[in-house]
Amino acid sequence: MKTTIIIASFILTVAFGACSSKEQDSQGQAQAAKAEPAKEYYTCPMHPSVISDRPGACPVCGMALVKKTKQKDVDMKDSASLQSVSLSPTQRIIANVSTVKAQRRDVSRDIQAVGVVSYAEPNYRHISMRFPGRLEKLYLAYTGQTVRKGDPVADVYSPEAISAQQEYLLSLDSYEQAKQGEQTFAASAEQMLEQSGQKLLQWGFTEEQIARLKETRKVNYVVTIYSQVSGTVVKKSVDPQHYAVTGEDMFDVADLSTVWILLDVYEKDIRFISRGQSAQITTEAYPNEKFKGRVVFIDPVLNPETRTIRVRTEFSNPQGKLKPNMFINAAIAIPKANALVVPSSAVLSTGRRTVVWVEVKENIFEPRDIVVGSTSEGFTVVLQGLQEGDTVVETGGFLIDSE
Repeated sequence: MKTTIIIASFILTVAFGACSSKEQDSQGQAQAAKAEPAKEYYTCPMHPSVISDRPGACPVCGMALVKKTKQKDVDMKDSASLQSVSLSPTQRIIANVSTVKAQRRDVSRDIQAVGVVSYAEPNYRHISMRFPGRLEKLYLAYTGQTVRKGDPVADVYSPEAISAQQEYLLSLDSYEQAKQGEQTFAASAEQMLEQSGQKLLQWGFTEEQIARLKETRKVNYVVTIYSQVSGTVVKKSVDPQHYAVTGEDMFDVADLSTVWILLDVYEKDIRFISRGQSAQITTEAYPNEKFKGRVVFIDPVLNPETRTIRVRTEFSNPQGKLKPNMFINAAIAIPKANALVVPSSAVLSTGRRTVVWVEVKENIFEPRDIVVGSTSEGFTVVLQGLQEGDTVVETGGFLIDSE
C-alpha cells in the first residue's frame, strides 16, 4: 500500500514539472519573439531587386548598398489606433490646437469675375445717307465728338434731293389750284402733296425745312442733314467732298449713359447666377469707387476655349467714367442660404482628399473626409462628412496631421 502511494506521488510530480516546463518555454518564446529585433538587410536605391545581408556595392550600378529594416505587419488593433491621434494637454497647448463646433448659419457669397466694358447695343446708332449726294461740309469732324438729336451733321449737294423739293413745290401748286376747282381733283392733288411731303421726311428733311420750303417756294441746292440720335461719335467713315450713296454709313454714334459689361464666369459658378441679380465692379482707373448694376442676360453657349460663359450686365454711366473696352473686376452677389459651415482654417486639402480633424474624445482626434462647397467670410460650407455639433480642429490641424 505504501509502495503504491509513493509511485502515484512520483508520477504526479513528473507530470506537473513537465507542464510547468512547457508553459515556461512558450512564455519564453513569446518574450523572445517580442524582444527579437527587426531584421536588417542591404539594398540598392536604384535597383531594389538587389538584396544582401551584408554591406557592399551594387553588382549592377556599383552604388553603395543602403541598410533597410523589414517592417513587421500591423495587426488590427494597431491599425485601429493609427486612425486617431492622441495628444497630451501639454502637447495640445504647444501645438496651439483649438476647436470649434460645426454649426449652421446663413452664408452669403460673391462670385468673382473679370470683364470688359462694351456699348449697350440698343443705344448704338448709325447716321447714314438716305439719298445719294456729295458731302460739301461735315459738322462732325472727329471721333469722340458729342452730338445731340437735331444737331447738323453734314451739308449735301444732291440732284435727287433737288428733284424731290421741286416735286413737292409742284404738288403744292397743283393742290392750291385744285382747291379752286372741282372737289375730286382737289382730293387727288392733296394726296400727291401728302406723298411728296412724306418722301422728304423719309429722306431726313425736318418739319422746319419743309415749312421753310413751303413758305419761300425756293429750292435748296445744298441740303443740311440733321442727326436723329444723341451720343458720342465712335466711328467716322466719310470725309468732305466724298460722294455717298444711299444707305452708306457716315458716323456711328453710341449713347454711353448706359453701358454693358460682359463678364466671363466659370461654368462651375453659373448655376448660382440668374437674371436680375445685383453686380458690383471696380476698375483700375477708379480704384476707390464701386459701380453697381444688374445681370440682364446669360449666354446659352459655353466658350469651348476658356470654359467660361458670357454674362451681360448693365450699368448706368451718367458721367461717362466707364469707357468701352475698359477692363474691370466684378462681384456678383448670391442670395444667402442656410448651410453647415466650419472655419476655413479647419479644412485641409491633400490634393485628392479634403479632411478635417474631429475631436471624438478629450484630446483624441480623428480625420474625416468631407465634401466642401463655397467659401465666404472665412467659413467653408460642408456638404457631406460632418454633422451639426461635431467638434473640429480650427487651428493646429497641420501639426496633428503631421503626427
